[in-house]
Amino acid sequence: MAILKLKPTGKDYIWGGHKLVEKYGKEQTGDRLAETWELSCHPDGPSFITNGPDAGKSLKEYIDENGKECLGTNCERFEDFPILIKFIDAQDNLSIQVHPDNKYALKNEGQYGKTEMWYVVDAEEGAYLYYGFQEEISKEEFEKRIEEDTLTDVLNKAPVHKGDVFFIQSGTIHAIGKGIVIAEIQQNSNVTYRVYDYGRVGKDGKKRELHIQKALDVTNTAPVEKDSSHYPHIADCDYFTVDKLYLDGDNFATLKGVVSEKSFESILVLDGEGTITNQNETVSYNKGDSLFLPAGSGEYTISGKCDALVTTVRG
Repeated sequence: MAILKLKPTGKDYIWGGHKLVEKYGKEQTGDRLAETWELSCHPDGPSFITNGPDAGKSLKEYIDENGKECLGTNCERFEDFPILIKFIDAQDNLSIQVHPDNKYALKNEGQYGKTEMWYVVDAEEGAYLYYGFQEEISKEEFEKRIEEDTLTDVLNKAPVHKGDVFFIQSGTIHAIGKGIVIAEIQQNSNVTYRVYDYGRVGKDGKKRELHIQKALDVTNTAPVEKDSSHYPHIADCDYFTVDKLYLDGDNFATLKGVVSEKSFESILVLDGEGTITNQNETVSYNKGDSLFLPAGSGEYTISGKCDALVTTVRG
């Protein structure tokens, strides 16, 4: 079986909505569905195979049984599966937060840090997110503004539209605003330092925990510098390379690709429907599907009408 269809683990965080169920066919797991972990070997939310002889197994179980060769030679440098891919539905604003780098996270949390990218799948009119600072501030001002609830006054408030891409290095303060659906590709980590949460309470009726000192330790308080080095990819770093795949279903309805021995390939379908064929096997796909092709799968053909993100790991 060379094309694996994956079922995600869902998360019902308090800021989530219902779009992932209503528009992307995801399974309702609580009062709301904030995130679906579409490609994941993380113990906090694994993804599961739904087709073929390995149906019912987690992706991690599949990799353990078939060996790390199915991830490709470019992944040999990683101790664990390198990435995590999610859909995120922000019905309400997410907390202002920051992620540590590997060194700090390994020392303080026992897992890797997090660099990530966001692809805006959909956005309501007037939607925005926070992405770094407007101007450089001191750590002292940063701490004072957290205490005085004026932090958002100095953050870079970025309007968003469908198709926008944000690359978020570890140490960059950020927050997704309400009315946005995002596809997130990130390091395989679940470490987040919450800086400001609008005074909200969790299911237990208590305010959610903040991580002020750790955030002060790791946050880069200078504005984010624009980086064009990813071209022609929409994102490219040591952990993931992301490309856009588009078929219009008419003049451009078929595309051939090759999955080499160097890296697996993940295809996250943002919209559309069709089929993908590999090694005399054909699998259908629909909006919201997550497909995994092991390294060395060879040539494949994808047909139909689709808008998708293709993720690999470079050498």
